[in-house]
Amino acid sequence: MKNKKIFGISLTFILVIVVLIAAFYSGLFTPSIIIQAKAIDTFATVESVESLSDSMNDFSLNIYKYISDESKGNVFFSPYSIFVALSMTYEGARGDTADQMKNILGFEQNNEVSLCSFGRIYNLLNIDADYILNTANALWTKKDYPFLEEYLSFIDNYYMGKATDLDFSDPAKAAEIINEWVEENTGSKIEDMLSSQDISPGTVLILSNAIYFKGLWLTQFDVKDTVDREFKISSDETIDVSTMASTNSEVFFNYSENEYLQLLELPYKGDDVSMVILLPKENNIDIIENKLSKENLTNWLNSMYPTKIDIFLPKFNFKTEYNLKNILIDIGLDIIFSYNADFSGMNGFGGLFIGKVLHKAFVEVNEEGSEAAAATTVHVLETAIPDPATVFNADHPFLFLIQHNESGTILFIGKIENPIG
Repeated sequence: MKNKKIFGISLTFILVIVVLIAAFYSGLFTPSIIIQAKAIDTFATVESVESLSDSMNDFSLNIYKYISDESKGNVFFSPYSIFVALSMTYEGARGDTADQMKNILGFEQNNEVSLCSFGRIYNLLNIDADYILNTANALWTKKDYPFLEEYLSFIDNYYMGKATDLDFSDPAKAAEIINEWVEENTGSKIEDMLSSQDISPGTVLILSNAIYFKGLWLTQFDVKDTVDREFKISSDETIDVSTMASTNSEVFFNYSENEYLQLLELPYKGDDVSMVILLPKENNIDIIENKLSKENLTNWLNSMYPTKIDIFLPKFNFKTEYNLKNILIDIGLDIIFSYNADFSGMNGFGGLFIGKVLHKAFVEVNEEGSEAAAATTVHVLETAIPDPATVFNADHPFLFLIQHNESGTILFIGKIENPIG
């Protein structure tokens, strides 16, 4: 309470995560991407990266259930984006706030091995390959605001977020500068990320992150094979959907099935990033959602093996938008939204709490590849075994995720109930 009396301004900490996946459309699109320097990963090990990835995936599947329960229709978001946003905030948490965030995020705060593991995953995503996959971070700080150098160093060294002073008293100009950075780091695919209304006179920090992937399916679908096919939204409702097909192919795809579902992996060129589709055998998506856990998903993924298979997959594209405050409270992060929050690790004196967490996303899947974008903002206020004839026909609601294979990290997760919206 004392800090609230001393500081009369409203501090807003905004974390912007922009995630973009783009296909090589006719090979004509050349994005403008800033390649970041390497993050510190000296003390990261295979085991520590696996542990951090497990924590991310636990969080991913946990929050999926809450988002899905509160959503009607299609679902799509980047759990990686949300996890990193909260992790950067967690680095500045102390006391009971830090303990609660640790319980939900599942890793040690300000721990050199954990930080190096974040750095290792960052470096794994920023590599030259048969695809483009880059991430970038930046801090936009209010001039002369007393942030702790230790906090800024954590973000700089392990999340690669350089601090730049901005004049937040001119919100339109500040938003323009940040939006230009976002556009530059997402191949101009994400525009007008912030408006002047997102920045108040009391704003002292905006932290932005962008992740960009540009690639093709390793085995593309032939446009000539795409035709309208029935998609069973429910037992009594069917629509016609533009559906891609891959049949009579000599290509083997990783595949598995059990009594509940069929599991199919569609790799992108380079084989380091894949889409995994979880299709219930019955037209009842609840069967998969009720069994979705890190342990089950791991077992399902490990059971896949190369298989000749006929594939039918609907094309789809849609946008989503979520206010995550109530969802995060439901999963156990309530202190961070209250006056009891302690983020004194950011400024040394505390008096901060999270006001809201917003997330926006976009996804498109077609014959050549996939395009997706997502953004997360965190606002912190001062307080005060099949045969060769197997068919994978996604003609009813299904789940899908996009994962980075080496680290095992889930980057996106979604549910298609209606491919045309």
